[in-house]
Formats: sequence, C-alpha cells, structure tokens
Amino acid sequence: MINYLKGIISVVKGEYIVLESQNIGYTIKTGNPFAFEIGNETIVYTHMYIRDDHVELYGFKTVEERDLFLKLISVRGIGPKGALAIIASGAVSKVITAINNSDTAYLRRFPGIGPKTSQQIILDLHGKLDFNDDVTIENPKIKNVKEALKSMGYNKQEIKSVDPILIQYIDLPINELLKEALKNLI
Repeated sequence: MINYLKGIISVVKGEYIVLESQNIGYTIKTGNPFAFEIGNETIVYTHMYIRDDHVELYGFKTVEERDLFLKLISVRGIGPKGALAIIASGAVSKVITAINNSDTAYLRRFPGIGPKTSQQIILDLHGKLDFNDDVTIENPKIKNVKEALKSMGYNKQEIKSVDPILIQYIDLPINELLKEALKNLI
C-alpha cells in the first residue's frame, strides 16, 4: 500500500489533483482539490481503492482524514464517493463528535446520507473513532522535536499539524528540524 506521496502539485481539477513525484504524475481523487496549490511541494496521504474493474487513488491532507475515510468506507452503504463527500463537507473532529453523540441530523446534511445510512454510520462507528490515541512507532528525531515543542507549550493538535514538515525535512539535523517546525507553527 502507498501510505503517502511527496511531490509537486502539477494539476488541480474539480475532482482530482495530479501530484508529480520522481517524474511520475499520480492522479489522486480528493474531497477538496482546491485546498492544494499548483507548484507547491506537499505530502498527500493516500488510500488505493481496488475493485474488480478499477483502481483509484484517494488523497488527503492529514492522516486523520484518511483514517476517517477508511472507517467510513467500512460502513455498509457508504462507498468512496460518499466518504469523500463527508470529509470534504465537514471537519474531521465535527464528524467524529457527531458520530459519538449519535447526531443523525448532522450526518444527514451530507450528500447521499439519509436516515438509514446515518443510523448505520453511528451503529458501526460509535466510540471507534479516537485517532488521538493511535500508537505509532516514530523516528526518534521526530519524537524529540515533538517533545521539545510540547515543552514550549504547544498543544497536541498544533504539534500534529507539523507532521508533514517533520517528515519532509527528516534528513536535517535535529536543531534545524525544530526550526522548520517552529516556522510552520508561527
């Protein structure tokens, strides 16, 4: 599986982007392609969706968006288009809160989500969407930078927002890596 792609955005269309990485252009379907800017180097977290007759690559700005997408497509009655519409239309934290609070009215506002589907989402995912507690093995350099940021008073959400930067500049010495993270937090 492809966890993420790092490259330059070369095309932004209504339903997809093209990310060029090592002279290969990847067409990536995304919920909000206009959140990406042409010419910018970026990291896109991906999921390859494979069915009998087609293969599609879906992309997300954050790991949380991708994780929510994966949970949503596991629900009976929700396909990739529906899951992508939910992610494009609402903030991940608000969708998770709505599911955990059994707020069917909030879920029904998304395209293609009716009363039965909103109930099914809640039934299948209630209490299963806390991505903050995921335990991942992290590069020691990244872990040290995150601990330094925490000691400087930054909260978990702010620290998590610099993950793509830390991955992008992982080869820098730790003090330079911390400087890059701080530049993106200010």
